[in-house]
Amino acid sequence: MKIGRVAKTVVSTISTPFFDGRTLLLCDLLDETGELTGGYTIAVDTVGAGAGETVLILDEGSSARQIVGDPDGEVRAVVVGIVDQINIST
Repeated sequence: MKIGRVAKTVVSTISTPFFDGRTLLLCDLLDETGELTGGYTIAVDTVGAGAGETVLILDEGSSARQIVGDPDGEVRAVVVGIVDQINIST
């Protein structure tokens, strides 16, 4: 699992039928304190997240395919939750 911040929606003019009707999100990756790490990922949205929201990203192909319900889907990462708050215990 990773934490990210939605930067924008990704639009592709050429894709496989798997992506028809699905939203792709460009997510900047965050560390445990909520700071940008400099990395990013593109994930299929399953929760209706929008730009600027902090999200929970499942970045494991087989688990991502289970979430979208397609064992043969061409997907690696999915947004599975919107994060309300990050608490760090010391």
